[in-house]
Amino acid sequence: MTYFTNVDKIKFEGASSKNPFAFKFYNPEEKVGGKTMEEILRYAVSYWHTFTMDGSDPFGAGSMQRPWDQYSGLDLAKARVEASFEFYNKIGVPFFCFHDIDIAPEGDNLRETNKNLDTIVSLIQDHMKDSKAKLLWNTANNFTHPRFVHGAATSSNADVYAYAAAKVKKGLEIGKELGAQNYVFWGGREGYDSLLNTNMKLELDNLARFYQMAIDYAQEIGFDAQFLIEPKPKEPTTHQYDYDVATAHAFLQNYGLEKHFKFNIEANHATLAGHTFEHELHYARINNMLGSVDANQGDPLLGWDTDEFPTDLWSTTLAMYEILQNGGLGRGGLNFDAKVRRASFKPEDLFHAHIAGMDAFAVGLRVAQSLIDDNVLENILDKRYETYTTGIGLEIAQGKTDFHKLEEYALGLGNIQQESGHLELIKATINQYLLQAFAK
Repeated sequence: MTYFTNVDKIKFEGASSKNPFAFKFYNPEEKVGGKTMEEILRYAVSYWHTFTMDGSDPFGAGSMQRPWDQYSGLDLAKARVEASFEFYNKIGVPFFCFHDIDIAPEGDNLRETNKNLDTIVSLIQDHMKDSKAKLLWNTANNFTHPRFVHGAATSSNADVYAYAAAKVKKGLEIGKELGAQNYVFWGGREGYDSLLNTNMKLELDNLARFYQMAIDYAQEIGFDAQFLIEPKPKEPTTHQYDYDVATAHAFLQNYGLEKHFKFNIEANHATLAGHTFEHELHYARINNMLGSVDANQGDPLLGWDTDEFPTDLWSTTLAMYEILQNGGLGRGGLNFDAKVRRASFKPEDLFHAHIAGMDAFAVGLRVAQSLIDDNVLENILDKRYETYTTGIGLEIAQGKTDFHKLEEYALGLGNIQQESGHLELIKATINQYLLQAFAK
């Protein structure tokens, strides 16, 4: 069955195209810095927002019009698989991502749920044979069901902890079966609302034990995927244990787990943490922890996870600068963990949204590569920190001084000459590169 009857395969037509079903800037075969756009960007479609989200919110019922919603139960799950691969093939992405209950309905018990998963995973395998779309990552949803009201791997109830572990065990098996390149842990309920009823030490210890057991089981079954943690500061709990990259990194270091994980960084989660997207990417990069990206954006006027499709070219440029400086994303990719707005309810809006996001990151890639080719930011940093390349500054940078020497040096100083940060000029320069990208 064809679900997107009025949409053909999306092609690159260039910036002058007026076709709403065409890429204006994303040309998968175009080489940037020696690699094709497709190789660098590694786009992925999120199953949950694209094929299961119905558009409901706290103030209104679902609004999405989806041709596969005529079915129910396992028939609905099978129809979504068919629709998803039609979408992947028409939009031309190389990857997709899912949670377990995105692809198959939960049963009355875990055995029944696993049986449903086996049915759908087999169907996905069949479709993958005739598609270039591969599994970027999968994960277990350990946050939606009421059983996870107090958390999963940090639950106050040991039965829930065991249930969550069993779900992740199944998820790791599915990941291996489908050839997932990564496996993600998002602690949707791993946090607390109040310390008045929380044993934080026990919960953090249990979370670390959970991760270690996952590492051990992946090694046991030969599942060679990169483990990723996706930080988020709040919502649904008041305080998430994986608040941001720095917090989660400290947790991993504290428990000796840092060699087994990298981070899946989401733009909207950075906003909620009070950071810029590029800050989170940069912190992960300089600590060799940048693994993958959930490509979206949030509304700075709203204090929750709006998961909008990325269209901010300044943000995509600075993000791609960090990714290129990282040497790419390795096994990771740019997953559109983004949803169309509730009023964009037509099936074809899914294509418009992904085209917008893919074009936005393609522009960011071109501009970021130009900035790197011209050493724009590198020259600025070299000039700003040049006092650390000679004399006392070099001794500081090389760890060859102490407070005695620094005091002796400082006592001999006269007026210290400062250089301007030139921030406005830097921003104007980046804008110039952005505008030049459109002039080409």
